[in-house]
Amino acid sequence: MRKFLDKIKPNFEEGKKLHFLQSSFDAVETLLFVPNITTKKGSHVRDGIDLKRLLIVVVIAAVPSLLFGMFNVGIQHYLSQTEYIGNDWKSIIPIVGFWQIFFYGFLKILPIIIVSYVVGITVEVVFAQIRKHEVSEGVFVTCMLIPLIVPPDIPIWMLVVSLTFALIFGKEVFGGTGMNIVNPALLTRAFLFFAFPAFMSGDKVWITQSQDAISGATPLGSAAAGDISSMPSIMDMLLGFVPGSVGETSFIAIALGMLIMIFTGVISLRILLSVFAGGYLMALVFNLWGANELMLIPAHVHLIMGGFAFGAVFMATDPVTATQTASGKIFYGFLIGMLGIMIRIFNPAYPEGMMLAILFMNIMAPLIDHVVVGRNIKRRLKRLKIKTN
Repeated sequence: MRKFLDKIKPNFEEGKKLHFLQSSFDAVETLLFVPNITTKKGSHVRDGIDLKRLLIVVVIAAVPSLLFGMFNVGIQHYLSQTEYIGNDWKSIIPIVGFWQIFFYGFLKILPIIIVSYVVGITVEVVFAQIRKHEVSEGVFVTCMLIPLIVPPDIPIWMLVVSLTFALIFGKEVFGGTGMNIVNPALLTRAFLFFAFPAFMSGDKVWITQSQDAISGATPLGSAAAGDISSMPSIMDMLLGFVPGSVGETSFIAIALGMLIMIFTGVISLRILLSVFAGGYLMALVFNLWGANELMLIPAHVHLIMGGFAFGAVFMATDPVTATQTASGKIFYGFLIGMLGIMIRIFNPAYPEGMMLAILFMNIMAPLIDHVVVGRNIKRRLKRLKIKTN
């Protein structure tokens, strides 16, 4: 493979007939092999991992949530069918069969994954050719996360429109990967929610081809409607056998991906822990208030419901759109957790707050860093004056 790439590489150099495709060739080459380019001057950290290898760890970490999400899509579908009403996920598996359930969900989610990558890579390649830049690696993560945060029956054309909008106006206009101020995957979901709310909210969107008499209410949806008694058990929410977005239901699958990224050093523990701390403390405050049904849900249950855990692990820790300063990361994560629970509780029309909380704090991240750096400068100048005196 290396010899073949070296043989055709001269055709893409400047002045050659295929130079206009140089960015595309570079994207394929650097995906297959670590670039052999090294720095010539200045102080740099040298490592055996580059940006593509770093971001592919995030893709690998999302695989457990994706695989379980496919299985859960099949589980929820069969539980909604007339002949299986009254069963639970434990009894439905031996009745229908594990592989039949899994492949139903697999065939539902596969088109979403394919379309996400086709649209995402196309937009990246087009902008790379226009700018004469390398293809940005962030598209691999974005296109992996999008299928995990949308309903399984989302119309493909809506996904194409939303993803194209998010990539162009959420990332490319700012200069591509590393320059965007908001998370493109979350911006895709936000566009879908506000442009096509009927396909992103309500009970029926979370279950594919469900019977009209069957409710596909998510745990948050049931609580927001004041029906806490119909909420699934904590064990079911930990495992993920509940209606919801493809990759957001299983806390255990999300935790497995979290451990992979912590072990490899891909995500910031400051942000991750502060998000959970902010959410837990905010939920505790509302537990003391107890003005509505959502406030009565125990604080620890809030952390495993809805998209809180997935947002904390895969979205809030995005190194590009998050804060960069050490103390700024703590404030950033803590405010995301607080706002996520606050929006969830006070907005009955949309009982899920992580998407809006993270997008809002993406915008606030530069301001937080600016304040932190300013305070550090003032503190050091003050210390310098004391020593001078």
